[in-house]
Amino acid sequence: MDQETVAPEATPAVLPPSTNELPPDILAHETEALKNYQETDVFAWANNLVQFKDELKIDIFLVNKNYVVYKTNMARELDKQLEPIFIDEMLEYVLEGAADGLIVRSFEEAEAEDKVLQRTLLSNVDKAKEVIGWLKTQEHEIELFVEEEHDFKRIKGIMARVTHASLKKPFYIFKVLPQSSIMRGKTGWMLKNGKFMGFDADAAVRIPTDPQLLLLDQDMYVFNQTKLKQFFGYDAKEASIARQKVAEIEANFRLSFDQGVTLQTLIKGKNSLIKKLQKIEPGIIKQDDLMKHAEELAIDLMQDESGAIIIMDDKDLTRFINLLNDDYVESALTGQRYEIVRKKLLKPDEDETSLLREVLGK
Repeated sequence: MDQETVAPEATPAVLPPSTNELPPDILAHETEALKNYQETDVFAWANNLVQFKDELKIDIFLVNKNYVVYKTNMARELDKQLEPIFIDEMLEYVLEGAADGLIVRSFEEAEAEDKVLQRTLLSNVDKAKEVIGWLKTQEHEIELFVEEEHDFKRIKGIMARVTHASLKKPFYIFKVLPQSSIMRGKTGWMLKNGKFMGFDADAAVRIPTDPQLLLLDQDMYVFNQTKLKQFFGYDAKEASIARQKVAEIEANFRLSFDQGVTLQTLIKGKNSLIKKLQKIEPGIIKQDDLMKHAEELAIDLMQDESGAIIIMDDKDLTRFINLLNDDYVESALTGQRYEIVRKKLLKPDEDETSLLREVLGK
């Protein structure tokens, strides 16, 4: 700074009160919502919606592979198509299902089966939270989708936000958009009056009408489990097993984390580690044996003064899970140490097994 421009008696500037305060907790609204969570009733929702389903306001957004959300500019003549595409089949499924004994269960309670509509909490599906967060915290910053700038090839799915004066809160419908449903102007032809002609639009898209995913408040209703995984990368079955395995690990091992961090929060979104958790049996390994094995292989895993294993970051977590899964080995031939990417348990040869049985008289 130029010294001539600063008066000798100048004192440090006092910041406005708002800038002296700690930044607000960006997850506060989510924490508050979970604290006040009340289970929704999809059957009551459907019954209530029937009376004004033709009066709904439906805003359409596109979601790309990086979960960036885009606004869309819709022609007025499409308004009449939105309700049949997004609402009708879903309402029919729920209302007819109610008459036929359809029940709702969480993924944690049971596998998918006939006459069961599965549900999970929004808080379990990280990418869905991210998408909804765009609308709740920064909708004014969402860009309008333009094919030349944003490219339909990168679009993963479509989201409809549905509102009405009689609804306390909007609800959201998600549908996966397969690339086969998208036709681009450069490669498409259209048939008009019995004659093929060049496709005179940037792109065309066919929206699936089947019910896939519905978000009511904090509850995600999953009409098609495959679509949940395709859209948000969330495998409810894997996640449920992972939560069970995490609980078993915490019961069998003493672990030390930074404040506010848990094994469950660290494992979220790490698909390769979650898959490994499916195979681990934490109860058959003792903590002392695991640490001795780590020391023998020179795997850097530390303990605190109380003997708890320190998990500071993703690297520590990966080492710990790999040790539990027996993914490190030292070659008896070369002395080299390896991390096993894939492994297949070798079974005894059948001839050798038969011979052993004969020797043992069994």
